[in-house]
Amino acid sequence: MQLIEALGSWPPGGSGVAAAQGRITALGGVDPALAGQAGPLLSSADRAALQVIDAQYGGILADSASVLVVCDQWTGAAGSPGAPVQGGTTVDVRLSAATPRWTVTALHPAAPGPAAATVSAAATQVLASSRIELPPAALADVRSGAVHDSVLEAMLTLARTYTLSVSVVRSGHPLDVFGTDRPSDHPLGRAFDVWRINGLAVVDPNTPHDLVDGFMRAAAAAGSYNVGGPRQLSGGATPNQFFTDDTHHDHVHAGFTS
Repeated sequence: MQLIEALGSWPPGGSGVAAAQGRITALGGVDPALAGQAGPLLSSADRAALQVIDAQYGGILADSASVLVVCDQWTGAAGSPGAPVQGGTTVDVRLSAATPRWTVTALHPAAPGPAAATVSAAATQVLASSRIELPPAALADVRSGAVHDSVLEAMLTLARTYTLSVSVVRSGHPLDVFGTDRPSDHPLGRAFDVWRINGLAVVDPNTPHDLVDGFMRAAAAAGSYNVGGPRQLSGGATPNQFFTDDTHHDHVHAGFTS
C-alpha cells in the first residue's frame, strides 16, 4: 500500500514519472522502474492525493502473491480554485517471496474501458443504489456495460438485505485464477468481490460469522455458482458451490456462469 500511496500522491509540481521514481526510491527496497507501470495513477495534474480503500488478496502461494489495492485519488490543477477532481483505480500488485519482506515485482492497474452510451436497466439500478458501494474501477466497469446482468441483479437482490462494499468487479483482477491457467470469472464480467458487509469488514475477527456466512448463502441463492469466503460452508446446490482458501479469508467472492 505504501508503494501505491507514494505513486499516486504528490505535492504541487510533483507530477511525472521521474518524480514518482524519486518517491519510490525514498521508500527503500522498491524498484523505481515500477513507476513505468503505474498507468492511471500518474497524470499530468499539478498535485494529487491518494487514499487506499481496501487491499485484498487476488491470490497467494508459498512464493508469490497478488494483492488488489483499491483506491480513491483526487487531482488538481495549478492555481485552480475549484474542487479537486475525484478518480481512482484498482492495482493488481504482484509480489515475490523474499527476506526480510516480500518484493513487489509488477503492477497491473485496472483498465475498465470507456463508458457505454447506454447500459442495462440492472446496471442503471446498481449505479443508483445507495446500498451498493462501488470503488472507482468497479464503478467504471458497470458504466462500461461489460458486466453481465446476472452479476448486477445478484447485487440488487443482496442489497435488499445488506449494504455491500464491493472491492473488485471486472477490471484490476488477475486474468487467470492465481497460480493456475484457468480464466477467472472477473475479467469476463461474471463475478464480484465484497470486502465489507453492513459496514463490517469480512477480515475483521470481530465481524460476526453469522453475518458473513449468511451473506455467502444469500449470494448462492441469488444465482452464484461459486461462492468463496473465509469459512467452508456446508450444503449448496452443487458439491463445490461454496469454497474457502487463503485467498478468500478477507472477502466474499461470487461468480456466475453467464
